[in-house]
Amino acid sequence: MKRILFLLLLLMGSLYLSAQNQPAVQTVQPKIMVIPYTKQGEDIRTVLENDVNKRIALTRIKEAFDSRGFTTVDFTARLKVANDNAIFTSDNQTDLKSLIIQNSGADIYVEAETNVLLSETGNSVKIIVTGYEISTGNSLANTVGESGKFYTDDIGKLASKAIESCAEGFLNTMQAKFTDIVENGRSVIVNFGFDLGSAYLMSSEVGNQGLLLSDELELWMEEHAYKNNYHIQGTTDTQMIFDDVRIPLKDPNTGNNYNPNKFALEIFKFMRGLGLQISRDIKGNTIYITIK
Repeated sequence: MKRILFLLLLLMGSLYLSAQNQPAVQTVQPKIMVIPYTKQGEDIRTVLENDVNKRIALTRIKEAFDSRGFTTVDFTARLKVANDNAIFTSDNQTDLKSLIIQNSGADIYVEAETNVLLSETGNSVKIIVTGYEISTGNSLANTVGESGKFYTDDIGKLASKAIESCAEGFLNTMQAKFTDIVENGRSVIVNFGFDLGSAYLMSSEVGNQGLLLSDELELWMEEHAYKNNYHIQGTTDTQMIFDDVRIPLKDPNTGNNYNPNKFALEIFKFMRGLGLQISRDIKGNTIYITIK
């Protein structure tokens, strides 16, 4: 009996030590920048300078991310640097927000729209927040936070209450979506088409093996899509659309950020290897390849 007890204790000890030696699983968290919502044609600098409540709301949202261990990028600081360096002129100020976003180094930007509601029965603040993946423009999470009505003129405090009411669920949803991107890749659309004067069709034989162009494209996509994950929406003689191709978040060879531009470059090199001339255009998460 003592021998059996000793063996059980030995086994439990071994299992405990084995569990202790297992590497901890770390959740990859995105770098986030919070920006204000602006209407078409609005100058984002004027919006922030003229509305202290929007500045407070942005600060509170950023603090919510910071308190949960996320790395954040200060949009206001980036905006100040851009102004000080005179990077943006009146000719391109409508692109100010998108240019700062693209050059921020962040993975996700969160857009916040603040609405202040004043009434005789109490004041309140409603905040609409939406998270977008910067590389593709895909929406990751959205929610609405409300402060409730209070007899106070402290709009900043109401903005804080509005954020507190929705931050937890919003952050959890966005983290889950980002974790899925890390594990399974981000989704892009690849649209292959032809110039009007092109001598090629999808049924044209190309390459050393004399395969149809459509077959060459699918074989390449099968090999280069992240974890072989892709889907063909449809193929005709003049067009082939891959409506869900997964690409990695990080380059598996270098560890550097990977994006649709780099994937389009790989397609360009492949097509050149087939002896084909192409042009490429990237809009959001869609890559347009035109065969000449």
